Amino acid sequence: MNRYTKEFKTNLSIAYPIMLGQLGHILVALADNLMVGQLGPAQLAAVSLGNSLVFIALSLGIGFSFAITPLVAEADGAGNVAKCRLHFHHGVIMCTVNGLFLFLALLLAKPILYRLNQPEEVVVLAIPYLEVVAFSMIPLMIFQAFKQFADGLSQTRYAMYATLLANVVNVIFNYFLIYGVWVFPRLEVEGAAWGTLISRFFMLGLLVFMLSRKRKFNAYFQITDIAHIKWSEFKELFRLGFPTALQMFFEIAIFTAAIFLSGVLGTNAQAANQIALNLASMTFMIAVGLGVTATIRVGNQKGMNDFPNLRRIAFSIFLQVFLIEAVFAIGFIILKDILPPFYVDNPEVIVLASQLLVVAALFQLSDGVQVTILGALRGMQDVNIPTVICFIAYWLIGFPVSWYLGKAGALGSQGIWVGLLAGLTASAIMLYFRFNHISRRLINS
Repeated sequence: MNRYTKEFKTNLSIAYPIMLGQLGHILVALADNLMVGQLGPAQLAAVSLGNSLVFIALSLGIGFSFAITPLVAEADGAGNVAKCRLHFHHGVIMCTVNGLFLFLALLLAKPILYRLNQPEEVVVLAIPYLEVVAFSMIPLMIFQAFKQFADGLSQTRYAMYATLLANVVNVIFNYFLIYGVWVFPRLEVEGAAWGTLISRFFMLGLLVFMLSRKRKFNAYFQITDIAHIKWSEFKELFRLGFPTALQMFFEIAIFTAAIFLSGVLGTNAQAANQIALNLASMTFMIAVGLGVTATIRVGNQKGMNDFPNLRRIAFSIFLQVFLIEAVFAIGFIILKDILPPFYVDNPEVIVLASQLLVVAALFQLSDGVQVTILGALRGMQDVNIPTVICFIAYWLIGFPVSWYLGKAGALGSQGIWVGLLAGLTASAIMLYFRFNHISRRLINS
């Protein structure tokens, strides 16, 4: 056991800035939910519905950006600065194009909200929210390129600083624009979207400023000439980025489907789903931080061709995330009746949300393990088979269970989340067998 636990400190030193940075993204949604929730269940459900499409777009954009980290980590492990620089520059271009594409895609996707059998009052409020948040995809995707590059070099704290300070900016502008304080207009739900947009431009500007001022990054910010932009580099990023984007899409899409299924049950069920999902997302960011750490550390070991240590370090991260998520699971069960009232003052919504938190407590374990195994496989640049595993787990196992048990005559909202639990557990088990097979094969060869 000591072979694994002695890596915990190193894992956390890399992971905690990523955890806080990822948590910062969720805190943007938390601030929106808490402040909009004071306006009523319909407004809270509108933010949930608008974000359902945004989260799908985010899964694709962030998935592509994740391709930057293992490539940079491997080149850094091999001491190849020129290769790191190439991955960085091409990654920024790719993410900028992705941001523009996702912005346009979200605008074109607005009519979908009218065809999802959602409450009309919720859809009317969600449309202007979606329009503004869609534009924020551009600065967010460029931010992701710089963040994933710095993560690949194990310099994870700069993105954390930018994200946390951006949250302060978001809360300030939310307060002014949602409620119409001082000289600002009262925009309510749309005001939360403007707060998000402003904070994301601030976050990007601050990160670029910090990295460009540090001597460690000077060699990577040098631009020689346009000739060093090569199509082969984009193909390499796409080879890793597209399957990773699909992995995230399959998982985010099933949670989005849970939002839509909850909306069919009514506004209160959808609001309760949003509360439970927001709380579960915050604890999931801890696992995401360790998942990125797995990508970095496994990528470094791959660059050094040290496969026995690659396997040992990866298992130390799997064990660490399981122990952490077990604590969160216990916390959700203990606090299931205490947390929901912070979001909304509606007895039915509170009861429904507390029931969902019990199921969320259980899938903390599966979700944490599967995301760290995915990170380790990404560090080994094994992405195709894991993508197939994710599709099978979420859409051939999880979604049918959610659909069947989530009907009003069955378990309702709880049934939807039981399906999520089934999908995440299947994913964790199948991905574990994949990692075990690949890592053993590398050692034996």
